[in-house]
Formats: sequence, C-alpha cells, structure tokens
Amino acid sequence: MSDARANGQTPIIISLVVSLMLAIAPAPDWAEPFRPDWVTLTLIYWSMTFPGNYSVGVAWIIGLIVDVAQGTLLGQHALAFTIVIYVTVKFHLQLRQFPILQLTATVFALLALYQFVLFWINGVAGVNAPVVAYWGPVLSGTLVWPLVSIILAGLRQRVRR
Repeated sequence: MSDARANGQTPIIISLVVSLMLAIAPAPDWAEPFRPDWVTLTLIYWSMTFPGNYSVGVAWIIGLIVDVAQGTLLGQHALAFTIVIYVTVKFHLQLRQFPILQLTATVFALLALYQFVLFWINGVAGVNAPVVAYWGPVLSGTLVWPLVSIILAGLRQRVRR
C-alpha cells in the first residue's frame, strides 16, 4: 500500500476507532438506552462514500469487534452491520443524491433495520430487553445523523487535501 493511500485511510480508521470507543464508553443508567449507534452511523457514512473500500467485509470485522467489546453473542452485530451495509452499498448512488432530510429518514430506516436484526437474534437466543433498548438508539441516532455526516464530511475534505 502506498504512503498516500495509507495517509488517506488513516482518518477513516481513526473515525471507526473513535466510534467504537463511544460505543463502549460508560454512560449513566438513564442514558444507556438512548445511546446512538455510533459505529452503525460511521459505517453507513463511509460505506456510502467509499463503497469499494468500506463495505460488507469491513462491516463484518467491525461487528465482530463490537461483539467482543460488548460481550454479546458472537456474530450478532456482525450480521446486523453486514445487512445494513449491504443495503447502503447497494443504493449508495441514490443515497448520495438525497437532500439531508430525506437521507436522515433513510438513516432512520437503516437504524431500524439494524435494531430489528438485533431484536430477532435476541429473540431466537431467548434474550429479553425492554422496547426502549431497541427504539432509543434508533431515535437518538436519527437525531445525531446530520451532525455525524457533517463531521465526517469535513474529515473527508481534509483527507482530499
């Protein structure tokens, strides 16, 4: 890998590491159900922006890391990330053209799909969780998506320079 390509990917890798740190950072008990899915939001952005480099394989690896870090069923987040990122990569050309409001609604649907997959896996495994544990991250993730996309777009512009 050339130095220019490695330097171009370093901020992206750092953003993924920061999102992983935000996902496992402790939060007060009242705020825990409303923690945005930082990793999912970051993966959606980068897979929409660079679908050839950050797609299903990266989502699977990051999902396994999240499973190990959070102590959940191995492969649970990996499967959910893979499904969401597959849909994102499949429609990345259309998603890039959406205005921010329409893209935010689409991110809501992608986050709901992610939580549905987790809900389904937990149901099969017999793990019970309150409803707010599934809808809280969807709502908070939708609310912070415009901010996340602006921050990551600024990071992408710096990488180009």
